[in-house]
Amino acid sequence: MSTETSLREAAAGGGEGANLPRRHVPYGPLPRQKLDIYLPRDGKVKATIVYFYGGGWISGARWYYRLFGRAMAARGYAVVVPDYHLYPHVRFPAFNEDAALAFKWVHDQVTRWGGQPSRLFVMGHSAGAHIAAMLALDPGYLATHGLSRRAIKGVIGLAGPYTLDPLKWTGTRDVFAPAAAAPGSARPIKLVCADAPAMLLLHGTRDRIAGAHASEHLAAALVKAGSVARAIIYPGIGHFMIFLCFLPGLRWRAPALKDTEEFIAGLR
Repeated sequence: MSTETSLREAAAGGGEGANLPRRHVPYGPLPRQKLDIYLPRDGKVKATIVYFYGGGWISGARWYYRLFGRAMAARGYAVVVPDYHLYPHVRFPAFNEDAALAFKWVHDQVTRWGGQPSRLFVMGHSAGAHIAAMLALDPGYLATHGLSRRAIKGVIGLAGPYTLDPLKWTGTRDVFAPAAAAPGSARPIKLVCADAPAMLLLHGTRDRIAGAHASEHLAAALVKAGSVARAIIYPGIGHFMIFLCFLPGLRWRAPALKDTEEFIAGLR
């Protein structure tokens, strides 16, 4: 049974995704272009979140995020976690292009699990937050698929390196080598605009990988340009802990989940 057929049957009366494929769902023709879907048990979807994981553009896999997907689904959100191509198999902007293709797939399918195209959010951690911001700020990625950045209701970024100049750092120079012809094309801070989707940028003061200044500076630049953005910096929270604060048992460390839910609920 094809993905298209089973999604259609689920929408036609299969209840809460009786025939809806949830794991290893292709969003493109290549082996790594697959995603996993996590849905609320009661079928009531507050919003759909496309989550891009981190890993420095060189590592990561969607199955690492099962606990996150299930935890957010239990709170009423549909969560889609796509894989994307990584260095050294690809270089910039291939991973952003994968992300745009995954977003297009979700946009086209979202009503089939009870979601709404008008309630689509992108979220990411670290390199994934960078990818989410790039989709929201560079209109070219979604325009390739006939969408504008207005298709993104909001962006939730966790510990993103938004101000990083990847051509100046040994660890990212090769990954982003194609950006040398247009250096600003790989830097969210250089792409701010007046009509960007609303952004919530979360960071911790103990982040030694992507400093909290990145979220503060991007939020300030967006607001100055005329967009809606807010940076929240949590004391004592490090680069990885800010993601773990979304999981049961660690939410007491910082109110990242609460702030995220308030952000999503506030965008109508």
